[in-house]
Amino acid sequence: MRPAHVHRGPADSRPWRRYGAAATAVATTAAAGARAVDADSAWYRALRKPDWQPSPWAFGAVWTPLYATIAYAAGHAFGRADDVRLRRRLAGSLAINLTLNAAWNWLFFARRSPAAGLAGTLLLDLSNADLLRRTARVDRRAARVLLPYAAWCCFATALNASIARRNR
Repeated sequence: MRPAHVHRGPADSRPWRRYGAAATAVATTAAAGARAVDADSAWYRALRKPDWQPSPWAFGAVWTPLYATIAYAAGHAFGRADDVRLRRRLAGSLAINLTLNAAWNWLFFARRSPAAGLAGTLLLDLSNADLLRRTARVDRRAARVLLPYAAWCCFATALNASIARRNR
């Protein structure tokens, strides 16, 4: 059985547009966030970090597929939204989420502030909950695809909190 909010009009006939738009938004987010990261800086290397922090290579290995799942889920959900209002709300939620996603790098690395990073990642977690809720309204499969992203962000929040606590 399909969700109640099913769109079978023009959006479904041109999936490359919605998937392309979602992929472009996600790639822009990744690039904007990456510009702020300097994991080799003396400041970052000097931070006290918990033993359970993953190796630096793990972050790229994790974020690459997570960004791909965000683009897939967004493109899929946009194709299922049955009216313009639903699509706009979903797009707004995604835009806020991607902005917060990129902003974390600037708060943590560019400002050199684990506390600001923690505030940013807590806001991102709230945004993830909103994005999951809105996505599930139009497409539960797309919402399930977003679960690893939300889980990783919760892990990142715990890691950021530990770093902030150790480096007051």
